[in-house]
Amino acid sequence: MTERTLVIIKPDGIQRHLAGEIIGRFEKKGFKLAAAKFMQISEEPVRQLYDVHQGKPFFEGLVKFLSSAPVLVMVWEAEGVIDMIRKMMGATFGCDAEAGTIRGDFGASKGCNLVHGSDSAESAEKEIKLFFRSDEIVDYKLTDADWLYGTND
Repeated sequence: MTERTLVIIKPDGIQRHLAGEIIGRFEKKGFKLAAAKFMQISEEPVRQLYDVHQGKPFFEGLVKFLSSAPVLVMVWEAEGVIDMIRKMMGATFGCDAEAGTIRGDFGASKGCNLVHGSDSAESAEKEIKLFFRSDEIVDYKLTDADWLYGTND
């Protein structure tokens, strides 16, 4: 079943000119880009995005970081996209992430980790609604979908 996930290229990813590289990895994997916005997020949506971490020692720093500079907020779509994107992102911190992952290849920090990706279908649904109206998400068929997903529809 096709699912959607939210991905945010965080301020460090934008400032380090990695947006194209990160998007390219998702496109090469065969994911469909359904929506994108380049924006600077205010603190309130960041607080909602990371509400599960409220009260933890790193929460206020995370809010300040994500709202400090422009980000690229995107919706990606594919069968199993949530788990695949999380694997492609790698462990939370670049210093712990495996080579070949986004964070493993481009990150070394224990604070700045380049990307955010939804961790479940429930989170994805909630997170997508924080940044996109339903009419901003484009539904279309990739012309190479049959080759990517092995279907003969």
